[in-house]
Parts: sequence; C-alpha cells; structure tokens
Amino acid sequence: MSSNLDERYGRTPGSTRRDRRVLWVVAGFFALILTGWVVWAGLDGAGPEIEARDTRHQIIDENGISVTFEVSLPPEKAASCAVQALNESFTVVGWKVIDLAPSADYTRSFTEIVKTTELSNTGLIYRCWLT
Repeated sequence: MSSNLDERYGRTPGSTRRDRRVLWVVAGFFALILTGWVVWAGLDGAGPEIEARDTRHQIIDENGISVTFEVSLPPEKAASCAVQALNESFTVVGWKVIDLAPSADYTRSFTEIVKTTELSNTGLIYRCWLT
C-alpha cells in the first residue's frame, strides 16, 4: 500500500535523488553569493577617507558658541563640514557649513563661531564630506 502512495505522490527513489541534487545546487549557489558579498563588502580594505572629531566647545553668550574640532583627510583634498549648536533639549539652534581648503597636512584643527537663535549648551560636528 505504501509503495502505491509513494508512486501516486511522486516519491520515487529517482525523485529523491533529484531533490537532493537540486538542494545541493541551490545551497552551493547561495554559498557562492555569500562569499562574494563578504569579499566585496568586508575585505576590500577601504576605510573612511575623512574623519572629524569634536575637541571642545565654549559658550560665548545666548547668540553664539565657539566649536573646536579636528579633521583628518587625505592631503591635497578639499572638504566641507557642518557644525551645529544644540540646546538642552537637543534641538538644533545654530548651524554653519565650513569649507576646508586643501592642505599638505593630514590632520588639522579648526575653531568656528556658530551663531545661535537661543542659548545653546553644546556645539559639535554634524558631518564632514569631501568636495
């Protein structure tokens, strides 16, 4: 009786071997794709080209804050950085984009004054990008 049911529903020794073969081919395909992605995304050795770090801020008054920061970027490349001032509820109350001229130095320090709409309690780098 069970052999009749197996034949009726396609469970023959030949179909079992075929199903295993298809499973191994699909698993091999996914393994190949995963390996390619790991090599492309993780092992290519490319790091960030530009790094920015806040070093200090000084509150001038309710209309301004001085922000000091360091930027590391490849020599002879130009960049721009956005500096922001935040109040105690982390709302942006001042914003300024600074253009950095190319230089032979890898790491440089900058101090910028950001005008604010109200008293801020911190100033920091939002983001830097190559231009």
